[in-house]
Formats: sequence, C-alpha cells, structure tokens
Amino acid sequence: MAAIGSVVEGKYEILKLIGQGGMSKVYLAMDKRLNKQWAVKEIEKKARDKNNEIIFQSAIAEANMIKKLDHPSLPRIVDIIEYEDFIYVIMDYIEGEPLSKILEEYGAQPQELVIDWAKQICEVLDYLHTCTPPIIYRDMKPANVMLKPDGNLKLIDFGIAREYKEQNLADTVSLGTKGYAAPEQFGGKGQTDPRTDVYCLGVTLYHLVTGQNPCEPPYELYPIRHWNPQLSGGLERIIQKCTQLNPEDRYQSCAELLYALHHYEEVDDLYRLKQKAKLRNFGLVAGATVLSLGVGVLGQVMNIQTNNDDYTHHIEMAEKAANDVTKTDYYLQAIDIKPTVNDAYLGLIAVFKSDAAFTVEEEEKFKKKINAHLIDFRENPDYADLAFEVGKAYWYYYDYGKTGDSDNQITRMKSSIQWFEDAVRYGSEDRDYYEMATIYRDIGKFNQEITLQIEEASDKGQYLPYWENIKALIKLVDENPDENEMVKLELYKLTMFSIETYARKFKLDGVEESDIRAVMEAVKQNTNNVDVTAEKTEQIKTDVINRFLVTQKAVDNAYRKI
Repeated sequence: MAAIGSVVEGKYEILKLIGQGGMSKVYLAMDKRLNKQWAVKEIEKKARDKNNEIIFQSAIAEANMIKKLDHPSLPRIVDIIEYEDFIYVIMDYIEGEPLSKILEEYGAQPQELVIDWAKQICEVLDYLHTCTPPIIYRDMKPANVMLKPDGNLKLIDFGIAREYKEQNLADTVSLGTKGYAAPEQFGGKGQTDPRTDVYCLGVTLYHLVTGQNPCEPPYELYPIRHWNPQLSGGLERIIQKCTQLNPEDRYQSCAELLYALHHYEEVDDLYRLKQKAKLRNFGLVAGATVLSLGVGVLGQVMNIQTNNDDYTHHIEMAEKAANDVTKTDYYLQAIDIKPTVNDAYLGLIAVFKSDAAFTVEEEEKFKKKINAHLIDFRENPDYADLAFEVGKAYWYYYDYGKTGDSDNQITRMKSSIQWFEDAVRYGSEDRDYYEMATIYRDIGKFNQEITLQIEEASDKGQYLPYWENIKALIKLVDENPDENEMVKLELYKLTMFSIETYARKFKLDGVEESDIRAVMEAVKQNTNNVDVTAEKTEQIKTDVINRFLVTQKAVDNAYRKI
C-alpha cells in the first residue's frame, strides 16, 4: 500500500487516497517533474476478484486497452509501473463529480440536460464500438460518468470492458451492475455487443431523468411519465426501446440511438397528435383563420407584452438592488421568464464577478439555469456573445481548485475552453470578440494538452503557435482602453509563467531571443503602469513583478551560447 508522501518511480508523489474498491485503491498524486496532478490506481498482484481469479492481468489488459484510445470523453493512461507486489496505473485525474453523486444530492435532472448528456455518452460509446476490434464497455451507470466543471462528461472505469470477438457465442462470466446490466451480461445468455451498451445507457437515462434508482424497489422500469407526466413522450419511447430484453428489439447501434435523441420531439405522441390534428382540421382552421386572426394576434401581443414587461421589470430591480444576493435573485427570476435571452445572464455574470471570484456555488446557480435550455439557446444569434463573456468569467475569476495561495490558472483555462469554443462555433467572424475568443480557446487547449504531449515527446512544434497566440492576445488587450485591471494582470502573469516554463521549448521551436525579450520588457512596463483598485489585483501585480528576475534568468539560460 502506498503511504501518503511516498514517491512512486521517483516522480509521482502520493498526496491522498481518493477512492477505494475491493480490488484496488486510487490516489491523487503530483508529478514532481511536470507539476501536474495524476490519479494513481494501485492494484495488489495477489488480489482476486469475485470469481477467485487474480486480477492484475486484467488490470494491465484494461490499461493497455485505454492507452490505445483517443477521445476527449475518455481518460488517458500515461504510465504503467510494476513492482514486486503492486502495479500502479498512472492516469488522468478528472476534476468533477460522478452523476451518481449529483442524483443523490439533487434528484432527477432536467430533461434537456439529460438529453445533452445522453448525446455525449452516445458519441463516446459509438467511438468505442467502431474501434478495431470493437470495445464493449458493459458497465454504463451514473457512478461511472464524471461531470467536469466545464459541463462535459468523462467515461471512467473500464474494469469489465472487453474487445468484441465475432466468433464467440456467449460471454462465460456474469459481469455488470445489477439493475443497469442487460440480460445478456449474465453468463450463457448470449454475447455482449454494442446493443448491450445501448441497454445500459437506456437504464442510466431512466435513472437520471426520473431520479428512480433501478437497483431499488420497485425493481422495474416503468414508463418515465409514470413518475413525471411532464416528461417527453418521445424520450419515453427512446428509453423503452433501449431497454428491451431482446437485443434485436433495441437500437442496433449508438449512432442510431444518437439520431433518435436528436429527433426525440418528432416521436413524441403529443407531437404526432398535433400533426394529425393539423391535417384533419386544416379546412376548418383555414376557414376560421380570418375570423380569429384579430383576436389571436391581440392575445399573443398582450401575452408577449406582459412577459417583456415582467422581464424588463426584474432586470431593472436587479440593477437597483443594494446587495448582490438580491441582484442575483432578480436576475434568476428574469431568466425563468426568458431563458434564451442574454440580458439577465450577462447581469448575473457581472454580479458573480463583482468580488473578483466566480465561485462553485455561483457556477451551480448559473449552469442550473442555462443547461436546461442550452440546445435552444444556441439557436439564438446572440448566444455567442454570452458564451464569450462566460468564457472570460471562467478564465479570470473561477475559483474551483484554489486553496490558500495556490494558483488555479490552468484549471480556469481548461474550464473556459468549451465556452470560447461555443463563441467561435456559434458566432461570426464580424463579431468584435471573434479573434479574441479563438485565441483564448487555442491557448486553453495548449495548456490542457501540453503536459501529456511532453510526456509522450510529441510536443515539438506546439510552442511557436502558442507564443504567437500569447502575443496576439496581449496586443488585443492592450489596445482596448476599457479592459479592466484583472484581465491585464492575469494575462501578464500567464505570459511570464509561459516564458519561465517554456523558454527552452520556445527556442527549439524557432522563437527569437529578441522577440521574447521585447515582450518581457513590454509586460514589465505595462504591469508597473496598471493602477490597481482591489486587494486581489494588488497581489497579482506583486506576483508578476516578483517573477521578473526569475523569468529573466530562464531566458538567459535558454539562449546562452555554448
């Protein structure tokens, strides 16, 4: 057993135990060379599973299977270390919470959010199923899906995944979690294949959208509207088809299921009834249209006007409120009236940033509102404007993972990527922020991926475009006279950190010494010229100034002529 404070293979310092099962332990570790956190899975070589089989062979097989995979929703294995009594598998440390914990704390989740999650899971399962040979996951359940701070999902725990073998008639061992597992997962009842994962996903969606645990009474998957009549009949049909006992009656692939999820409203019974009613009553409706037009339009106008007035009233009350709690409440109420309009969201983000910290609790309030309507919201041409502002809130103010004097800058950048991606994807090039959003996104992706690329020695050529992005962002920020002190100082801090950390890499990628020194001098001058008005920005300014000499030495060493 690894002791807290011990170092594995001379570089992975064990920080704390973060998970434990019957056959393994998982620790949080710090890579002393890369200054990055990893998850370290410790497996005892003599440990046996419930079938009395020694498990370290299957653990190595699992690790080697994952090492071959490359998908943003899957964890990465970066090292496998074998000692006399233990095996250590070094993998991504995934920030966030399992969906099982979210269910425990909050119960059934909003339908639109669950459908969005379902699409993400479908995509990663389809990736696994289309590998050569196909990989069948076989343990889909909320506990094995991690929700990251940026709203994206990660699929974890490949302990019982298997490569599909076409000649097999049946699986010989019963594997899976009862309640979620498909009938064929119980040995001798047929071979598991992609349709097995379709079944498990269907049960998972049932649990997420109803809050009813299939592992608890009544041990039966009722139609989801039995629990909540407001749920979609289309989603109900999809889940029922996923969970058919006979694999032939299910969706035959996750790609087929993904298509159904994108069109779930079209199979809703109410939708179908409406369509039939439209055809049946077309003549009558046409005849009555002229008569009712004036009344209908008048009623609609009055209803829209009422909503507009209520929405405007709540925003005005928020702007006049004396404290942030009241402001927040009014903005949240305004969002309920118009959940796909920017103004209230922008006001809410401004309140959250007012104390220079975007907290996890504030993020929860924000995401609870926007996630339920995100699919529709993305059709609003103004959504990209909001996405850009949300990305900046994460980049500069998010405080997840910040403890004491520690800096969570990398976490902030990673959490912002998806929002900047949306600003680029759903925006247009004529928007003032389009170039800046693209640069933010690319800088974030660099910092998200570079550690593994260094570990795999595949980082060559990544540093020059990163450097050009840093310079471009400095130019855009410095040219904006309205940019606030926090934005400027955080950017200067990132610049000095990047030079100090990657000076040698910049040189190898062709960055000229004169270019680096010119940027350093400009950052030094600009930092000294920033007038700070808050304790937090005063500290950031001090931190940047204190790094000038260290960064200078890093450049001297990197460009020293031998």
